[in-house]
Amino acid sequence: MKKARLILFGSLFLLGCDKIEQKGQYLAQVPVFETMESIRAKANAISTPRTITQAGKIYIYQDYLFINEPNKGIHIYNNTDPSKPKAISFLNIPGNVDLAVQEGRLYADSFADLLTFDLADPTAPRLLARNENVFKTVLQKDYINNIPDVVVTGYRDSLVSYAYKNKYSPYEKKYLEYNESNSGVGQGGSMARFTLANKHLYAVDHSTLHLFNVQDSRNPVYVKDVKLGFGIETVFPYKNNLFIGSNTGMLIFDISTASEPTELSRYAHIRACDPVVVNDKYAFVTLRTGSACGGQQNLLEVVDIQDLKNPTLKYTYSLENPHGLALSDQTLYVCDGDYGFKSFDASDVSKIGDKLLENIKELKSMDVIAGSKSLLVTGSNGLYQYDYSNRTKLKELSVIPVIKSN
Repeated sequence: MKKARLILFGSLFLLGCDKIEQKGQYLAQVPVFETMESIRAKANAISTPRTITQAGKIYIYQDYLFINEPNKGIHIYNNTDPSKPKAISFLNIPGNVDLAVQEGRLYADSFADLLTFDLADPTAPRLLARNENVFKTVLQKDYINNIPDVVVTGYRDSLVSYAYKNKYSPYEKKYLEYNESNSGVGQGGSMARFTLANKHLYAVDHSTLHLFNVQDSRNPVYVKDVKLGFGIETVFPYKNNLFIGSNTGMLIFDISTASEPTELSRYAHIRACDPVVVNDKYAFVTLRTGSACGGQQNLLEVVDIQDLKNPTLKYTYSLENPHGLALSDQTLYVCDGDYGFKSFDASDVSKIGDKLLENIKELKSMDVIAGSKSLLVTGSNGLYQYDYSNRTKLKELSVIPVIKSN
């Protein structure tokens, strides 16, 4: 009986396909477009705390915790006591994916714009400045209606003429995907695309490093764009250098002169998603398979960076599906996606694979920050905070759950 049902369903499906093809149409995920003028007209309203339905980038600054909800805005928590984080506000920002905080100013993207907020009162951040159309790679063209400089705000199922199949590349669901002395600067995770260093904001998208001078923290000044090549994913600052992860390698830039990033080298690896963290001697790079990145292997790579102009692969270790990672002294924390959260003794990088300290298999993890008060781990089910004073045994302090909408 079950077999008969499957045959019948398959027949109906094929008939349905034939019917669509006869009309010269096919079913596709069609982007929903909106102009930036329309988006700007929607005030960046502050609302009372609300349920998190999807956790994106995380960021900590002083006693505050910021959780991005992709393309919707930022949840703000008072995290004075990590065992009892208190939600205090939600900042509605259409098209927001990344953020960074310095000296009481919150910088956040809103599709093509950079927004600056005053955090003097975190329960009601105040918009100070809007740099318009500085992230130009977000802007697209609606080929059907011939409208330039629009952004994709969502997708809907629709029947589409075959005449547009090759012309209208936005049918591929990818555009939303592209949108972790510094006293007073907050801390982001290894998946961050925004970072602050030397009174400058560095923001990467899939092909470009965008540079802003924030010496006047109220009013960022666009400096320039630096073309990096395609597949750029993350940016990690360390001392006077930027380590930029891409799906084909790691780029190292000298930012001693903050307004003039100078490329020092490129380290190439197999095609894969690629977050990076570093210390004085080594860069730790996770490579994973994924639809957005391609790639066929899931690895942790240890790269010798003592000569920044000649990074050299030293060791590789197999993992299941590694995402973000963090270093704290001699401990390396790795988010292994749906396979859990792992910590390793990294005091001897040649033996990391033999020195697993802990594996929390039930913790689906995406990114991690080793903060001053707690270890913060985010994943599909929420944000977890741990006491990590005992490096061999994490102690759960609190959970901010993700309540997925139906």
